[in-house]
Amino acid sequence: MTLSKKDWTVWLRGLIGAGISGASAAISTGIGSIMIAPDRFNLNAEIGNLFKLIITTATVSFFVSITKYLKEKPIPEDLPE
Repeated sequence: MTLSKKDWTVWLRGLIGAGISGASAAISTGIGSIMIAPDRFNLNAEIGNLFKLIITTATVSFFVSITKYLKEKPIPEDLPE
C-alpha cells in the first residue's frame, strides 16, 4: 500500500466536487435572506451585509462538505491492476 498506487484523480475530483457543492449553498442562502428580510439584505442599500452572509455561508458549507467527503473517503482507493 504505497501512496503512488492510489487513484488520486478520482479522489481529488470528489473533494473538489464536495467543496463546490457546499459553497453553492451560499447562493440559496443569499436569495432566501433577501426574501425573508429584504430591509436588511438587499441589492440596493447595504449590499455589504448580503455579501458577508454569502461569504460566511459559503465558507462554512465548503468545510462541512469537505469534511463529510473525507469521512467517507479519507484516502484514495487503490488503482486497478
